[in-house]
Amino acid sequence: MRLKLIACEILYRELCAAIARSTNRVDVEFLPKGLHDMGTEGMLRRLKEVLADVDEKEYDAVLFGYALCSNGLVGLAARSVPLVVPRAHDCISLFLGSKERYLEYFQSNPGVYFETSGWIERGDDLEQLDPALANPDSKATQAGLNQSYEQLVERYGEENAKFLYEELSNMTRNYGQLTYIEMGIEPDDRFERHARKLAKTRDLKFEKLVGDMRLIQALVDGDWDENRFLVVQPGRRIVASFDETIIKTEKDE
Repeated sequence: MRLKLIACEILYRELCAAIARSTNRVDVEFLPKGLHDMGTEGMLRRLKEVLADVDEKEYDAVLFGYALCSNGLVGLAARSVPLVVPRAHDCISLFLGSKERYLEYFQSNPGVYFETSGWIERGDDLEQLDPALANPDSKATQAGLNQSYEQLVERYGEENAKFLYEELSNMTRNYGQLTYIEMGIEPDDRFERHARKLAKTRDLKFEKLVGDMRLIQALVDGDWDENRFLVVQPGRRIVASFDETIIKTEKDE
């Protein structure tokens, strides 16, 4: 099959490895990880723009390397070829191989913060090191929530800045553990070392978890069983199902 894949850059290494092993021809387009920070409407608008630019005469299906991601996929409609989306609430399910494994782990480990090679390479840590790298369209950037204390003082005044800074500093207070997911595609231990250092810095329990490439591999291989994937036929669009299936389709108006 000839497939078009539109994906979050957080999955860059994993999807590239899976595509290299697939017998299908997969043309991939990665989008910035900050897309989900734009809110539901902003994310959906951007995904619709990218989908509209796909020449569907060239492909048998369009794949999305995304989970539901705060309903950012809700409203996407298939035109002339099917859309294929993993049944997952967020990308951690993709790294763990199934929504069931993610739910089981999350219930056993409340207050866990996840790291992967993609989150470390392309995630929030870069923005903390250099605020200029933050997505300018994100809600946090527009509200000034990723600014330094000095910038907050300049913008809101010293009293308000102190309150905001303390509140923002406490946003991670409910986290007690950092779990690093090792996918088996890493070049060395640099990402694990980074995650361990981050956990120590934030005084979090550290755990390394072995990831599972099966869901990612199945996406690009065309192994789209109903339990793991939603296949959106032309004339249908994605809606949230609010049950264990996570997403479903309805007729596109």
